[in-house]
Amino acid sequence: MKLGMLTACLPRLSLAEIAAWASERGYEALEVAAWPRTGGRDFEAAHLPVAGFGARDADETRALFERHRLHLSALAYYENNLHPDTARRAEIHAHLRAVIDTAAALDVPYVGTFVGRDWTRPVARNLEEAEKVFPGLVEYAGEKGVRLIIENCVMEGWHPDGYPGNLAYSPELWEWMFSLGLYLNWDPSHLTWIGVDPVKTIAPYADRIVHAQAKDLQILPGAIDRYGVFGKAVRREDPWDTGWWRYRVPGRGQVDWNAVVDALYEHGFTGTLSVEHEDPVWGGTEERVKTGLEIAHRTLRPLIVA
Repeated sequence: MKLGMLTACLPRLSLAEIAAWASERGYEALEVAAWPRTGGRDFEAAHLPVAGFGARDADETRALFERHRLHLSALAYYENNLHPDTARRAEIHAHLRAVIDTAAALDVPYVGTFVGRDWTRPVARNLEEAEKVFPGLVEYAGEKGVRLIIENCVMEGWHPDGYPGNLAYSPELWEWMFSLGLYLNWDPSHLTWIGVDPVKTIAPYADRIVHAQAKDLQILPGAIDRYGVFGKAVRREDPWDTGWWRYRVPGRGQVDWNAVVDALYEHGFTGTLSVEHEDPVWGGTEERVKTGLEIAHRTLRPLIVA
């Protein structure tokens, strides 16, 4: 198992700058953000020029990772592959294919994305649509030696009423998406707030957990008794603000990381545990984000066998 980090939390830095810093701080791998451009959302960044990525780009990227003794664990493009706007959906699929091409050029085995959801339609219709959409994407990736991995984030902010916007949040849905040839980028933080014990989900799905993200979650005392599990309804100005929990870096929330890492080892996980930093306490500036990443490293490094 390697300890890595997702680069999206440092959108204004170049990949070279992130690689140098991460290596100096003891990280072993990078999950590289590969959006077409850095946007206004905290979880996206553009750290590889995947549009038109050529042989020279591949050589320079390999040399960068070799120079810093880092492993490139996955490319990350977490977008809504079932977007209701057909033109936007086509853009997302085209860029996803470019990310897959780039992963193949770099011999990177995984590309991370979301199932997503058309929020104008019920779940059953979305599942039917996904069964049409994903076989072609999975086949395209498979022909290039790449696997598509789906993060189990609820993406409640993508739904106008704060309901699940990514139909990959529960073990029931995992079993469905595995039938489409998809794999799992397992993240315990999302399971924690929807009431699923993350540790109990490792053993049954170990053969499909090929990459994992390390993000923690803090439940705010007493707030759920006011809002309920679905979160704020009356004055929800920020669609991502449920009002009763927030993301934290590992070691600052409810997740039992000792139990998580132990269970991953017990059930044969040999991939990368990649820190995904979305902690509002340790956010806002580059230095605070880096401090958060250092806290995460200090929490997780003692648990991972060197």
